[in-house]
Amino acid sequence: MPTLGHHTRHCLFISSVQRELAAERRAVKDFVGADPLLRRFFDVFLFEDLPASGRRPEDAYLEEVDRAAIYVGLFGHEYGSTDATGHSPTEREFDRATAARTERLIFIKGSDTGRDPRMAALIARAGSQLIRRRFTDLPQLTTGLYASLVEFLERQGDIRLLPFDAAACPRATLEDLSEEAVDEFLARAQKNRGYAVGPGTPLRSALMHLNLLDDGRPSHAAVLLFGKAPQRFLPTSEVKCLHFHGTEIRKPIPSHQVYKGTVFALVDQALDFVMSKINRRVGTRSEGPQAPVEYEIPRDAVAEGIVNAVVHRDYASNASVQVMLFADRLEIWNPGGLIPPLTFEALRGPHPSIPRNPLLAEPMFLARYIERAGTGTLDMASLSKEAGLAEPQFRFEHGQFIQVLWRPKVVTPEVTHQATHQATHQVTHQATPEVVALMLAMTGVMSRSQIQEALELKDRVNFRRLYLAPALAENLILRTLPQSISSPLQRYRLTPAGEELRQRLLAARKALPAS
Repeated sequence: MPTLGHHTRHCLFISSVQRELAAERRAVKDFVGADPLLRRFFDVFLFEDLPASGRRPEDAYLEEVDRAAIYVGLFGHEYGSTDATGHSPTEREFDRATAARTERLIFIKGSDTGRDPRMAALIARAGSQLIRRRFTDLPQLTTGLYASLVEFLERQGDIRLLPFDAAACPRATLEDLSEEAVDEFLARAQKNRGYAVGPGTPLRSALMHLNLLDDGRPSHAAVLLFGKAPQRFLPTSEVKCLHFHGTEIRKPIPSHQVYKGTVFALVDQALDFVMSKINRRVGTRSEGPQAPVEYEIPRDAVAEGIVNAVVHRDYASNASVQVMLFADRLEIWNPGGLIPPLTFEALRGPHPSIPRNPLLAEPMFLARYIERAGTGTLDMASLSKEAGLAEPQFRFEHGQFIQVLWRPKVVTPEVTHQATHQATHQVTHQATPEVVALMLAMTGVMSRSQIQEALELKDRVNFRRLYLAPALAENLILRTLPQSISSPLQRYRLTPAGEELRQRLLAARKALPAS
C-alpha cells in the first residue's frame, strides 16, 4: 500500500479535442477523480470543460500544457482538424510538452490498420522518444494510466512504496517520541541481547541505529514503539480485551478493557488482563525462594500469542487486536492473514520467521519479547501439551488471523470461583479476581516489584490500577511508609483483614477436589 508523503497537487493535461476519443478523455477524468489515491494529487484538465472566454482556443490549450506536470496523449486513428500550418491540436500539444520536457504518457488506441498516415507519423515520432502503451478498451486504458501515475508520484516523492513500518508516520515528529521510553528500551536491549547502543544515546542517533527514520522523520514503527501517544496517529493500534463467562460472545460483557500505549505496553497490559482472569495456583516459599505461580494456561503460551498479534498484525487495517477469554478457550484476533508462503499447516512444524513488520519486530526481539527463529507457534503447542491442554488452533475469519489456546476441560473454574467467592464474601463484596490473586501472593513485607514478580505481571500502571489500589482501598494491605507514598523504600504488608482473607482463601483452595 502506498504511503503518502508531502501533499503536492499536479495538473494532468489530457490531449485536446478529437471526437473519436471524447468518451475516453471523459472516462480518464472521472477515473482520476474517483480514485482515493489519485484524486489527492491530480487536477485533470479537459479542453471542453473550459468556460467561455476571449482567448483563442489554441492559445488556451497551449497555456494549459505549459502549466501541466503530466501530458497524457490519447492517440486514435483520426488526426483531427488542422490549423493554418497543417498541424492538429494534438500534435501541437505533444510538441509543446516535448519542448518543455514535461512528463509525457502516450496511450494508443487499437491496431495500426486504417490509421491516418499523419497520426501514424506522430505515433512513430513519439515512439522514438518514449514508451507508448496500447489499449483496446477503457479498463486497459485506466489500468495502464494508474500504473504510470503511481510510478510518477513515487519518483516525485509524493508517495513511498515502503513497508508500512518503515514509512514516515504522517504529522509525527521527534517531539512525539518519548526519550525516556527509548532509554528504557536501550537498557533492556543491552542487558538481554548485548545491544551495542546504550541508554543516554541521543534520540535521533538511537532511531538511526534501529532504522526507524524515514527521510529524517519518525516511521510508523518508531511511533508504535516509543510514541508518547501512539493512538493519536494510529487509532486502531489499541488492544481490546474481553472476558466472557460462557463459550460465546454474548452481552453483558463481564469485563472489557481497551488498552492504549506503545507495543510494549499493549503486550504487557493484555497479558496481565488474561493472567488475572484465569485460574492459578500460588505455592509457598517452601517450594523455592520465590512463591511459584502456576496458571491453567501457560503464561509463556499466552504471551507468545499476544506478541504475535501485536507485532505481526496489518496496521493499515481499521480493525484492532482483540483478546477474548471464554470459559473454555482464549482467542486472540489480529487483522491480516498469513504472509506467503506460510500456511496454517506450516505453523504446526518448523517454519521460517517472516515478520509482516520487520522494523517493529527487531526491537521486540532485542527487548526479549520475541525470538527470531519462527518457533512461536511450536512453543505454544509444546507448552499446551505439557500442561495437558488441547493443541492450539489457527484459523482465518472475517479478515482476521485467529489463534486459539484451550483452557482445561475440568470444571475447576466454576468450583474455584464459588469457593473463593464464599471465602471472600464475609470480608468484602468488592474483592475482584485481581485482589484475590494479590492476597494469595502476599507473604510478609514485600515491595511493589516483588509483588508484581510473584504474580508474573509486567505492566506497572495496570498492576497499580487493578491490584494495588483496590486492595489498599479495601484495607486489605497497607503501606509501611504511609507518609512517603512514592519512596523507593516503600513496602506493603497484609492488614489483619487481609491476613484473614488470605487464610480463608488458602483453606478454600485446600478443600477443592483434586483435578
